[in-house]
Amino acid sequence: MSQIKKLTPRLANQIAAGEVVERPASVVKELIENSVDAGATQLDVEIESGGVKLIRIRDNGLGIEKDDLSLALSRHATSKIYQLDDLEAVNTLGFRGEALASISSVARLKLTSLYHEHDSAWCAQAEGRDMETQLTPASHPQGTTVEVRDLFFNTPARRKFLRTEKTEYSRAEDILKRIALSRFELGFSLKNNQKMIHSWRPAKTQSEQERRVAQICGPAFMENAVHIDINRTGLRLWGWVALPTFNRSQADLQHFYVNGRAIKDKLVAHAIKQAYQDVLYHGRHPAYVLYLELPAENVDVNVHPTKHEVRFRDGRLVHSFLFSSLHKALAGVRPETQPQDAAPAPDENTGIIDQSSLRFQAAGSSVSPPNTAEGNANHSSFSGSQGEVAPASGLGGQGFSRPFSRPSDAPNPSGLSVTESIAAYAKLTQPTGLYNSGAATAPTFNDVEQASGDIPPLGFAIAQLKGIYILAENASGLIVVDMHAAHERITYEKLKTQYDHETLASQPLLVPLSMAVSEKETRLCGEHQDIFTRLGFVVNVAGPESLIIRQVPVILHSSKVEGLIRDVLSDIVEYGQSERISHNINEILSTMACHGSVRANRKLTTEEMNGLLRDMEHTERSGQCNHGRPTWAQMTLPELDKLFMRGQ
Repeated sequence: MSQIKKLTPRLANQIAAGEVVERPASVVKELIENSVDAGATQLDVEIESGGVKLIRIRDNGLGIEKDDLSLALSRHATSKIYQLDDLEAVNTLGFRGEALASISSVARLKLTSLYHEHDSAWCAQAEGRDMETQLTPASHPQGTTVEVRDLFFNTPARRKFLRTEKTEYSRAEDILKRIALSRFELGFSLKNNQKMIHSWRPAKTQSEQERRVAQICGPAFMENAVHIDINRTGLRLWGWVALPTFNRSQADLQHFYVNGRAIKDKLVAHAIKQAYQDVLYHGRHPAYVLYLELPAENVDVNVHPTKHEVRFRDGRLVHSFLFSSLHKALAGVRPETQPQDAAPAPDENTGIIDQSSLRFQAAGSSVSPPNTAEGNANHSSFSGSQGEVAPASGLGGQGFSRPFSRPSDAPNPSGLSVTESIAAYAKLTQPTGLYNSGAATAPTFNDVEQASGDIPPLGFAIAQLKGIYILAENASGLIVVDMHAAHERITYEKLKTQYDHETLASQPLLVPLSMAVSEKETRLCGEHQDIFTRLGFVVNVAGPESLIIRQVPVILHSSKVEGLIRDVLSDIVEYGQSERISHNINEILSTMACHGSVRANRKLTTEEMNGLLRDMEHTERSGQCNHGRPTWAQMTLPELDKLFMRGQ
């Protein structure tokens, strides 16, 4: 082996640069974080040629003293930590003292600063080839400007790994957007090739913050996002989560911050994924901008050189807090009806009501409604099975407003057949007594409006369309409900509740049903009798390829039993082991709910349709079916007026 030698400072810095300075976006990240740590309130970023030719970042922070300028460009020199205890409770974005030294080793760096207690500014310059710092007087307002020119000029091999100018600029812009989302109190601007691209003023109020989020994440996100703010066990989670019906084909609209630091963490991702598991369409990804705050000593940020990863002292507590908070928030959002005399005015240009003026509530947490960016009307869209979120098609090309789920605060009818269950819907939550299923005639919107003015959120049924959709009238206009999707969610939530409380009642069949199956299915049925029993079935093995069904869950009594058993067996075959079956019991319950839901072309009476609407209003997550598809949509009266050019 060769003799061991100590690396030269230049080579050591270039090796460190390989970890810290991967591309121009890495430089932008490190320099902006330094400016934030310096107490700046305004950061101005300029980029030329994708950041290879020039990156200039100027701030109005505290500045750097003359004697510290040269030291700032040396390795492991920092003002942020002095002892090990400081490292265990880091409150700043940067702390290693590597960034400036690493950048100056692979670029021409110019650092100009005026310290807030001094009258004159100084400039320090360094170039990668010799690493010597030159210090000269300069003219500069309070704060610091860092110029990085000719990135990788002395390491041409590194330049070969860079992408096109457009791609490198896009990545640098993403970095700025990510930091701008984490520091609402700061102002930011971005120039690309001397052209102003972004200018964000400090956002102090929630509406100003939502405007910035809409500018960065798109107005469609804010139109479909719910604001949450939850404190528990020394942890605080706040920010915006998109409704399940607003989802993405990729995980490209997910921003998560821990104490103001943007991170990507497997524990966090898993908790959020679990919170959405019952309401998200298969293969789709949720969208969110979330902020977790906890004591600095409870999180280790010194895990990775780029500080993108963290390690929580109590990961289980954090996971449980994130999951339970988001799970309840998504289940608990519901609209309240707008009083007739206080109905929001439609937008002058679009005729569409701004949804941000409607009131929303959620049980157990502080949740605000989806909001729109300034100047944007609420014209929501449905997600398709492929691609990104696309507008829902409606009459004249208009879209329906997005549905919302609502919490359950009243018991649901259980132990009933499908027919009995539907008939029982109308007996739930009857404050006015006008939509009782035993009434001589079904209540109408006008009846209730004249009697009490207490119009339910989903209004009252007026017709059934093609045996598939329920049309209803509420205070805002027209409601359209996919009756199978809605009933499927209602049945599913009942099954989950009964399963969790081990109260899933079963009912004997008048005539036991024999069915032929494969030998594998017969064996699995015998091995997992406990699963069938908890699901409310009594299924006996009658032969090598034969089963006898003796009892089924009461709630699914009217379903096609043989097909239901086959689908449950298919799920058991897929999950295989008993442990996996237990972990995936919701998928099996979802399969059962699908069998127990009303089918297309089933004619419902007006009382039954109204009962279904009332049950939806008191069922968690009723805005989406078990597969994540929307169950209902609204078209406001101004939108309908616009279709027919009324008032124009």
